[in-house]
Amino acid sequence: MHHLHFNALAILVSALFQWFLGALWYSPALFSKPWRAMVEIRPDAKKQSLMVGMIASFVGSLVLSFMLVHVVIWAKADTLAHGAFVGLIAWIGFIAAPLVPSYIYEGRPFKLFAINTGYWLIALLVSGGLLAVWQ
Repeated sequence: MHHLHFNALAILVSALFQWFLGALWYSPALFSKPWRAMVEIRPDAKKQSLMVGMIASFVGSLVLSFMLVHVVIWAKADTLAHGAFVGLIAWIGFIAAPLVPSYIYEGRPFKLFAINTGYWLIALLVSGGLLAVWQ
């Protein structure tokens, strides 16, 4: 197997981008109110559990970025558009496709699906592009 070389800084920046995007996406400026209502998170939720969630989000973003860079390299993506396309395909196959049936079985509203998967769509498009051009 070909030995892959990674740009660790690009992976870190990709993860940080996802983390900050999530903070903005789920903030009062964008989707906090409808998202909290649909997942039944009360405004007085414990800050400690939110902090643990934020740490877990960052670790998850690091893992996702590390995995995505593999796909970007294997696809030989070296332009922003090609990297974003790899991100789009990853979103369709690994995020949207498996979550559609889950949301249907659980009877969750489409609006919640759109908020949650919309975040990942933007995150993967940008991260795929970033990882492609910054190898």
